[in-house]
Amino acid sequence: MTHSPAHSAEPQTDVAIEAATNADAESHATAPESGRPVPLAGGDPADPELVVLLADDGTPIGTADKALVHDAATPLHLAFSCHVLDAEGRVLITRRALSKRTFAGVWTNAFCGHPAPGESGPSAVRRRAERELGMAISEPELVLPDFRYRARDALGVYENEICPVYVARAEGNPLPAADEVVEWAWVEPDALRTAVEATPFAFSPWIALQLAEWPTFPAKA
Repeated sequence: MTHSPAHSAEPQTDVAIEAATNADAESHATAPESGRPVPLAGGDPADPELVVLLADDGTPIGTADKALVHDAATPLHLAFSCHVLDAEGRVLITRRALSKRTFAGVWTNAFCGHPAPGESGPSAVRRRAERELGMAISEPELVLPDFRYRARDALGVYENEICPVYVARAEGNPLPAADEVVEWAWVEPDALRTAVEATPFAFSPWIALQLAEWPTFPAKA
């Protein structure tokens, strides 16, 4: 599945966030001094963070260094997406840090990541919730087990993933790592869907595709 909207490193987020939030909701900036400056996992060249490479049928065929795998010919690999809800039923959206390798600066679901070789999906989700958002979550529930996509950003870098989608409950507000998230907000699910449909250029292609495949969002079908 290919989705190639016109994304930029500085998307026009004002319209999107105004549509997705209400008077009681606001976006929160993750300033470098207030965010958690956590070093990148796998930053040591002697111990790189690995992603699992996949055949077209989803069979694992090897591994690659996460820091090197995304380019103009990104191979198919294993990932996940997670949507996070609070006690009021609002969903967490985050704006990707401007230093991200792909789709920098766009708004998206709570967080995404890549299971390490041999790591289960739920374990990877919990690990990345702590790494990216500094928050504990409930046991992740699988909602779109067969989701996959391929998408190109404005700089010509591709995402190419088999990407099961999970949903979980938050235990408090996020304290994001500054190298992962630049802003975040709690929004009503229906308002988010409306904003994504009205201004898809301001959001990641995968959240638009996930919502299109998930009519009961954020509940499991």
